[in-house]
Amino acid sequence: MSRPSPLQRLPVGVVVERRRAQSSWVDFVWRPVAALFGTPETQPWTVLDQNAQATTFYAGAAEVALFASGTGLYRENLATGEPSLWVVLRPTGVDPPFDLLAVTADPSEGEAFTQAGNDLVEPVPMPLPMREALEAFVRQHHVDTAFVKRRRDEADPEALARRAPASKSDSDE
Repeated sequence: MSRPSPLQRLPVGVVVERRRAQSSWVDFVWRPVAALFGTPETQPWTVLDQNAQATTFYAGAAEVALFASGTGLYRENLATGEPSLWVVLRPTGVDPPFDLLAVTADPSEGEAFTQAGNDLVEPVPMPLPMREALEAFVRQHHVDTAFVKRRRDEADPEALARRAPASKSDSDE
């Protein structure tokens, strides 16, 4: 089954941080720290800032795909007061250390990306212009649907009645 095409795509740039770890097993800890509305004219994995403890990189550009079927979840995200975007980075094992896999405004999709186990999935604050665009999308496409609790069919006592076991001659035919 194929997924429907998004009704709108919003461009976003992602900023990640590499921080020196306080661990004997790893040297650095990576995490997404910001999303930029739009895509800057900067090459992916350009160093933006560096100090003794951390280095900040522009990881690259992505698009946040918006679907009419997701407006309920987008509304929930916006209702938190501090809406987020979920950034998904996949380890490469080479340099650069991650591929920017996806960015989503759908909290359940962000959670679903954690199922792979090795992807780095983190929420980052949603930029104000992205929030305004998402609010406009929800206003335009959201349709409230009433919750209808399904009722079971009545049991048919005849269907549940005991039947005599089939004789061997009946089952041979």
